[in-house]
Amino acid sequence: MTTKLKSPDNLPDKPGIYIMRDINEEIIYVGKAKSLIKRVKSYFKDKLDSPKTEVLMQHFHSLEYIVTNSEKEALILEATLIKKHRPKYNIQLKDDKRYPYVKITDEPYPRILITRNITKKGSFFGPFTDVTVVRKTVKFLKQLFKIRTCKNMNGPCLNSQIDLCQAPCKGDISKEEYNEIINKIDLFFQGKYSVIVQNLKKEMKDAANNQEYEKAAIIRDQIFSIEEIMEQQFVELDDDLDQDIIATASGEDSVIVIVMPIRNGKIVGRDDFIMSGTENQTISEVLYAFIQQYYGYNKHTPKQIILEEPIEDDSLLVEWLSDLRGNKVYIKSPVKGTKFKLVRMAKKNAEIIKNQKNKLENSMIELKRYLKLEKLPRVIEGYDISNISGKLAVGSKVSFLDGKPNKKQYKHFRIDTPGPNDFAMMKELLTKRFKNQDHLPDLIVIDGGKGQLGMACDVLEKYNLQHIPIIGLAKEFEEIYIPNVSAPIIIPKNNQALYLLQQVRDESHRFAVTYHRKLRSKKLTESSLDEITGIGSVRKMNLLKHFKTIDNIKKATIEELKSVKGMNESSAFNVYDFYH
Repeated sequence: MTTKLKSPDNLPDKPGIYIMRDINEEIIYVGKAKSLIKRVKSYFKDKLDSPKTEVLMQHFHSLEYIVTNSEKEALILEATLIKKHRPKYNIQLKDDKRYPYVKITDEPYPRILITRNITKKGSFFGPFTDVTVVRKTVKFLKQLFKIRTCKNMNGPCLNSQIDLCQAPCKGDISKEEYNEIINKIDLFFQGKYSVIVQNLKKEMKDAANNQEYEKAAIIRDQIFSIEEIMEQQFVELDDDLDQDIIATASGEDSVIVIVMPIRNGKIVGRDDFIMSGTENQTISEVLYAFIQQYYGYNKHTPKQIILEEPIEDDSLLVEWLSDLRGNKVYIKSPVKGTKFKLVRMAKKNAEIIKNQKNKLENSMIELKRYLKLEKLPRVIEGYDISNISGKLAVGSKVSFLDGKPNKKQYKHFRIDTPGPNDFAMMKELLTKRFKNQDHLPDLIVIDGGKGQLGMACDVLEKYNLQHIPIIGLAKEFEEIYIPNVSAPIIIPKNNQALYLLQQVRDESHRFAVTYHRKLRSKKLTESSLDEITGIGSVRKMNLLKHFKTIDNIKKATIEELKSVKGMNESSAFNVYDFYH
């Protein structure tokens, strides 16, 4: 239950959270308290403890509070509300949803997926910063353990025929055996590689004793594959505890936080995050807010959290984390030894990430200066067309946020304009994009010169979007064309601003060409078989393998069609009936 107030006088002397709003009813701050009345009254003193609090109270208009049973409940609720509402004056963990997670689905025969959305169902591991490595790892595990990839278990698929799936859909493996495999994958993502190898060696020995030599050989290969991964990817340490090493690097208005997970004494990755709203905040306060918002629902809680400096009054965090883990969790800040060296290594990584982000910001500042933009181009969209002599024409939109690709905003478009006519195709592409004016960019980059730019300007004028800066980037001499100016802008070749524009242009080209190739490949593999009821990709492939050509399929009798692998009387009759 919440109660809205203008002042703290009637607040209870109980634990809970308080929510501050401005005159527009926007939430501007969420806080927790052991005693609501004592904590909130501190905001109404004549002399406040920090400039940030002074600014906060200048915008304060009303207050809500929620009483909780304990301070620990208040801690959890505070983190939930900060994540949900992202209040302006809270220290916030930003961009945590942009990282991929590995999900083991909650199904009778589970699958492994890569996702960016945490849900209540399934087990999640991550987040991971390098999606390419995650994809390779997931692909490796799918091939190693031959688990299902199909969304619906509606019959044996191609993977089962080429020995990449255990085929639970046709009963080739029991639910118990299948879930034993899933448990091994679970252990893999927990970093417990030695446990997997130990279990597999026992299974291999049992199989050999039972004279199941083929099974033993398969398990042997699995052991070799996992041991090879372990040798290539992980650094072994003396300590075998589950730990997270956390360090920071401070910028002007944000703090970079690095998390290095250690599982069973092995460094298994590195994640970086941004904490915003950190002005006038100590590193101790930033670390407290990070731990509160980072750990929690479906996130592995390690035995130890190793920090670069102590957190003041961390007892509540320790109690909460211990509840999450199910046994005692320790928060430490070493001053010597191996853990201290690991913290220094993490801090060095944080400084590198901070410098990279500063470099990206400098490239946007340079771009603003060269193009005489009114504001920093934080969101840049790039557009390109791909076709062969006007056939299968497609358009692409890519988006960069703060100098980095923002793939959530990428989009493909099918182009209907007859071609080849690059100018008219570009006009159609931008018309399709800007007729719905969502998430407008700070800068538009067109792959091309004056002709493409002119068409693009016509579209912006049609939708009253002339206020959006737009340029054409001609590839041959890297000349930049802007509307109503005949002479191009030349940015020096070694300048970061030009490099950023080239990245946007090249990414839009890559994205368009990839989609065009996909459509062309699909077109080449299409046949009249695709129109026949009951003929899916597997039966289509089997028919073509057996008869070699469509003409031979057309001439085949129903009996000949029935003799093909995977065909039954009904599907054979459908093929015969279609061609006759």
